[in-house]
Amino acid sequence: MRRAFITGTGGFIGFHLAELLLQEGWEVAGYDGMTDYYDVALKQGRHAILSQHEHFRQTTAMLEDAEALSQAVEAARPDVIVHLAAQAGVRYSLENPRAYIDSNLVGTFNVMEAARAADVDHLLMASTSSVYGANEEMPFAEAHKADTPLTIYAATKKANEAMGHSWAHIHGLPVSMFRFFTVYGPWGRPDMAYFKFTRAILEGQPIDIYNNGEMWRDFTYVGDLVRGIRGLIDAVPGGPETAVDGDSLSPAAPFRVVNIGNSDKVRLMDFIEAIEDELGQKAVRNYMPMQTGDVVATWADATLLQRLTGYRPATPFREGVARFVRWYRDYYEV
Repeated sequence: MRRAFITGTGGFIGFHLAELLLQEGWEVAGYDGMTDYYDVALKQGRHAILSQHEHFRQTTAMLEDAEALSQAVEAARPDVIVHLAAQAGVRYSLENPRAYIDSNLVGTFNVMEAARAADVDHLLMASTSSVYGANEEMPFAEAHKADTPLTIYAATKKANEAMGHSWAHIHGLPVSMFRFFTVYGPWGRPDMAYFKFTRAILEGQPIDIYNNGEMWRDFTYVGDLVRGIRGLIDAVPGGPETAVDGDSLSPAAPFRVVNIGNSDKVRLMDFIEAIEDELGQKAVRNYMPMQTGDVVATWADATLLQRLTGYRPATPFREGVARFVRWYRDYYEV
């Protein structure tokens, strides 16, 4: 039985990945700080579902607690570590930047050190499309420069990529970084726009639409995202023999960066209309100027992911929205 150690299993993406691996017959050790950045009941609900699997166990502790993390990894004896826990949220990083330094820099270093000590076969860590920052060349490809982050959140994730590369070079530890593009779906995060839109529309409250709605996002359904991560677990970076066409494989280390996105630039207003259609209710729209740190558009080139794994996210956004709205109505009984 293969063993995975996943940080952030109480979180949105970590929960879905853990569930997928458990269904495949993996043994999964989860690690989560269960912080109150958003409703802890959601995190507890996710863990309650995972705990129904006999091969799941969890540790509740912070990434910054190096001793607790090290002990949990040692006890789990994982083949792979997937590091998803982080202080998330582009907008929150404007209010509380220190939280991102503690979790995303110190915490990620602790994960890398634990992975080195455990001598895992592969360390996979979450990055973000936000690292592309002010880059306007689209669709975003792994080879594009990502040197102009617009928030401290993006800056910490870019730093994680550099840290991962150095660790791969120094210790020969295979490291893959995946860049996510606006992820949505059931059991999502309440701080995300689509979640806020759904709640506000049902309550008859106005929704804030930034840049007067002239925004585009590469919306990626969470089920597609975790299938992409699952494929990358087996696409272990090594020497030149592991390279594919158009690879981001480093010439100096067993390290690569991979986009995971739907490869479809969707207009924000179209996404909002899909939510309205599923709810059968129109939104009260409050148009706002562009917010500091935000970008007008994201759009992924997922060619490398497909070459490495044979998989490419493809869930149409209207189908994904319908699944989310069904979950939302069921979970909140509305």
